Amino acid sequence: MALPRTGHHRDEPDVKTSNLFYQNRKRRPEVDRAEGIHIWDRTGRRFIDGSSGAMVSNIGHSNPNVLAAMKAQMDSATFAYRLHFENGPAEELASAISERMPEGLNRVFFVSGGSEAMESCVKFARQWAVAVGQGSRWKVISRFPSYHGSTLGALALTGYGPLTDAFKPLLTAMPKIPAPTCYLDRDNLSDHDRGLKYAEMLRDEIIAQGPESVLAFAMEPVGGASTGALVAPDSYYCQVREICDEFGVLLIMDEVMSGVGRTGRFLASEHWNIRPDLVALSKGFGAGYVPLGAMIADEGMVEKVLDAGGFAHGHTYAGNPLACAAGLAVLREIDRLDLISNARAMGDLLMTGLEGLMHRHRLVGDVRGKGLLCALELVADRETMAPLPKALNAYERFVDLCHDRNLITYARRTRGGIEGDHFMICPPMIVTEPQIGEILDILDDSLAAFAREIRLES
Repeated sequence: MALPRTGHHRDEPDVKTSNLFYQNRKRRPEVDRAEGIHIWDRTGRRFIDGSSGAMVSNIGHSNPNVLAAMKAQMDSATFAYRLHFENGPAEELASAISERMPEGLNRVFFVSGGSEAMESCVKFARQWAVAVGQGSRWKVISRFPSYHGSTLGALALTGYGPLTDAFKPLLTAMPKIPAPTCYLDRDNLSDHDRGLKYAEMLRDEIIAQGPESVLAFAMEPVGGASTGALVAPDSYYCQVREICDEFGVLLIMDEVMSGVGRTGRFLASEHWNIRPDLVALSKGFGAGYVPLGAMIADEGMVEKVLDAGGFAHGHTYAGNPLACAAGLAVLREIDRLDLISNARAMGDLLMTGLEGLMHRHRLVGDVRGKGLLCALELVADRETMAPLPKALNAYERFVDLCHDRNLITYARRTRGGIEGDHFMICPPMIVTEPQIGEILDILDDSLAAFAREIRLES
């Protein structure tokens, strides 16, 4: 049965009926090709990929060296099941990742995406606890708001109402502590003391749950889509590590979005010199060329699990040779082009520009981030940080205004998914200074247009 054509962009030609369905009825133009930081639709219209898709395309689109590596592997073997064969690309990629990890984090388990990576971390942590005689530990504390994936295990860690509420009967509820949203606080504490205040909430929750029952604490070192590039005060990070050590709780770093160089270090947690017990990688790891992710674990922990009978977990495409060949080529391009340094330099330039936009537009309440993982948040009142009225649907409307001006951005609702509006500005790590300027100009024009729409003078 044919469905009505609804929700297409007003600047696009009539859109054909589709058998696909996504999260909603909104239609977008059909992609034709992509190169560098740009994507063209079938009408020839060129967009700037200002969010790297969903913070994925770290090295840009259509990198010829990555495509060549994929083609070479396709001529050899595209699939080899991990229980039947080992494969060279997986071995090489595991070694390359281990070389970039903190000491001791040198065992890699491949998956196909971020949700699988986080689910693997949780299941591995639980099996380790059982293997070492700590079977009473099973609770994984996380933060609210947060996003750790859409599989049921990862969703139990996620703190984002619109994504979790319908599934609560299917989930084992996991304890939450507040995310360190210090920019919303109106107190007399210094940033240092605010960081300690939020970290001590972890201690309080561990004690409340019973330390013998708490397995791990999962966090994004720099917030992702749920908190809009949230960065805690420096004091927060070391205190969290110390609290985990005090109670024997594992620290799981969700670096799915922040890892592989996007913040100006290979792992965002390196900014604070803290060593996780488990790391989840994805998104920029495959950089949009292939579905790819990984869990990286401490060697001693892995040996305990293997001694106890093995890791009871796995996915069909884990360690796929084509995916791993692409991932290895991505890492080589990051090194060859020195993209981590570029992420630092261009990130500083972008943040300075966003701060300038905040100065010019009073509806911008906060800008934040690290490297090229940045965001701006719109508010009704900068003094109180009161969000814009929900009925404005600013998180959708501002994206459309940018889209009208050929800039792709990524938005979510900041306050637990219920209200508030933030926008991720995260171009590929190959971005140049003139391209940063072009992105900022479009944002400036879009903010002015939105202010006029809602009758708020900048």
